[in-house]
Amino acid sequence: MLAAGTKEVHEKAENTQFVKDFLRGRIRKELFKLGAVALYHTYTAMEEEIERNKDHPHFAPLYFPAELHRHEALARDIEYFYGPEWKSQITCSEATQRYVDRIHQVGQEDPVLLVAHAYTRYMGDLSGGQVLRKVAQRALKLPPTGEGLEFYQFDAIHSAKAFKQLYRSRMNELDLEVETKKKLVEEAVKAFHFNMEVRVKN
Repeated sequence: MLAAGTKEVHEKAENTQFVKDFLRGRIRKELFKLGAVALYHTYTAMEEEIERNKDHPHFAPLYFPAELHRHEALARDIEYFYGPEWKSQITCSEATQRYVDRIHQVGQEDPVLLVAHAYTRYMGDLSGGQVLRKVAQRALKLPPTGEGLEFYQFDAIHSAKAFKQLYRSRMNELDLEVETKKKLVEEAVKAFHFNMEVRVKN
């Protein structure tokens, strides 16, 4: 249901000007840095709520902190770009703040909807994100040792394909009512829209 329900918005997200330019290697370092900052705020919020709800019966089967959590990797990336005083140099854009607020709202009021946010981000990171890593490394002339691109490196996952299959099978086994599943699809569509807004307005 999630794959089918987000197909249209997923295609739209993949065809935004930002993604097209990125894939062609037309990415300015300043914009890339702002993107990392937006992701840092987003993942910090999402992973705070995941930690808060890790024992929730509808989220517990999808709790893979060692494999998936990204906020620490993003902090290292931002430190690489901004230096040791990075925390005093970054701000959260309005578009990112709206996304962050929604994640906190969901985590506190209706935690099952966190599944939609985790699915949208992590499965995307393990798919297209790997292509973006290579493009960014080339276009921005970043070190081959991975500095500035740790966000894209999932050291605890040996096979992205196998892990995605495991994650999806765990999602399919969640015991949810049809109405809840519909709400999850709606939330995933919202998550895609938040991601597109952040790219446009950073």
